[in-house]
Amino acid sequence: MSLAPLLDAAPVIPLHAFAAMAAFVLGLVQFSAPKGTMPHRTIGWIWVTLMAIVAASSFWIHQIRLVGPFSPIHLLSIFTLVMLPLAVWRAHSHRVTDHRRIMILLFTGALVVAGLFTLVPGRIMHRVIFGA
Repeated sequence: MSLAPLLDAAPVIPLHAFAAMAAFVLGLVQFSAPKGTMPHRTIGWIWVTLMAIVAASSFWIHQIRLVGPFSPIHLLSIFTLVMLPLAVWRAHSHRVTDHRRIMILLFTGALVVAGLFTLVPGRIMHRVIFGA
């Protein structure tokens, strides 16, 4: 395993990748830690910020071009940027079930599934994990 392919990429790609990795780890913490506490809220705000960075930075990554400079993965970024404030609003309005459902959807869809997509041969993270 070598971070060289990631660190040699355009600056937005390491930003995107490291924010996604941090969001993944914090997401696991959030799912296992007590809910409704001050640490949960603090880590939650950090997680939301990281997810916004991941989604927004994706618009400057154009390795796969299916529609102009964009690909279907960019639809996931738009979805994430719409759902993040909705999930926060649901928490603020004490609609915990909706908040939980949206956060689980974002974690599994935007981080886990999209993250697995980055391991496809030919992608930067594939080279980081498995080598050239």
